[in-house]
Amino acid sequence: MTISYPLAPSPSIFHPSPELGRLREEQPVAPVVLPDGTRALLVTRYADVRQVLTDPRFSRTAAAGSDGPSNELGTLETESLIGMDPPEHTRLRRLVARAFTPRRVEELRPRVAELVDGLIDGMVRRPRPVDLVEHFATPLPVQVISELLGVPSADRDRCKEWSDTMMGDWRHDPRPMQEAFDGFAGMIDRKRREPGDDLITALIEARDEHDRLSDRELLSVCVGVLIGGHETTTNLINLCVLTLQENPAELAALRADLDGALPRAVEELVRFIQLGDSGVMLPRVATEDVWLGGVRIPAGTAVLPAFVTANRDPARFADPDRLDLSRADNPHLGFGGGVHHCLGAQLARMELQEALRGLLTRLPGLRVTVPVSELRFKPGLVVRSLESLPITW
Repeated sequence: MTISYPLAPSPSIFHPSPELGRLREEQPVAPVVLPDGTRALLVTRYADVRQVLTDPRFSRTAAAGSDGPSNELGTLETESLIGMDPPEHTRLRRLVARAFTPRRVEELRPRVAELVDGLIDGMVRRPRPVDLVEHFATPLPVQVISELLGVPSADRDRCKEWSDTMMGDWRHDPRPMQEAFDGFAGMIDRKRREPGDDLITALIEARDEHDRLSDRELLSVCVGVLIGGHETTTNLINLCVLTLQENPAELAALRADLDGALPRAVEELVRFIQLGDSGVMLPRVATEDVWLGGVRIPAGTAVLPAFVTANRDPARFADPDRLDLSRADNPHLGFGGGVHHCLGAQLARMELQEALRGLLTRLPGLRVTVPVSELRFKPGLVVRSLESLPITW
């Protein structure tokens, strides 16, 4: 039986749709039909999702083409690294990856901790409740990735507006999308005239074995890094706070050993948190016949890897629906896998660690002031993006 997709949303933002869980147990490779009529296969088991992410026979380039299934990531679907396969993906990623090595990320930690303290200073001076989204979770990642890229201070608010536009549906009205691209291009042109010690300047100057980056490649890489460097982290910060509040025993254990427990806790939060209603990573298309979970996938078939159910698969994780901040064996897929494993995963981990360290240390009575049922998420985005999160302490 073919299933209409997306499925009905989960009644809880803390757990995947029960229907996804049922499919994982009964029909782990399930035929679905998308709203635009595209037929695809929904993959829900950990082992199968991991194969889709790591097997080069499942192509992102083919899925991002005009015949692939559409999604809510706007021009990022076709205009950045996430829409490419090797060798083009490898060539461009290699130029960017040097800014995200573990050593480089650790060098940034003191600056991130400084930004965290400054934002908390600002919240403490405000009347309570304070909106965590506006005054902490949004500005922190935007500031970090902007400084890394070299976005001038005067352009950062506009870059956030352009980013929001480019995460929307460019098929509805392409004009705002083009205006956003033009804005980014103008900022890069100014950087050509006023270079600095930053990633945009390095990419402008970069050469590979063939030639300098084209203007379009330079623009798409910079846009992809900027958007990927803050959207997910912003929403993870908010959902970490909510998830910890829902699990007071785990929160108390984390507070008791903050320095020692934070790295492992962040990994478990990334595994556990339901970052999107659908819980599906970007689609792939099989470039040849592939066997997946005992099912033959014909060439040309679109495949939707459901990472949220993969991360809750009892065949891979013990007691998977329980938040366990001490979980040791945790090869989650929250940052993807294979060649498209999140380029900024190390940066995101470090930012989440420092954000939680600052919030839990300096705001020891931190709590959300409204019921979860009253929280509102921005419509039309692939990730759960809160409109506001009022907190007090």
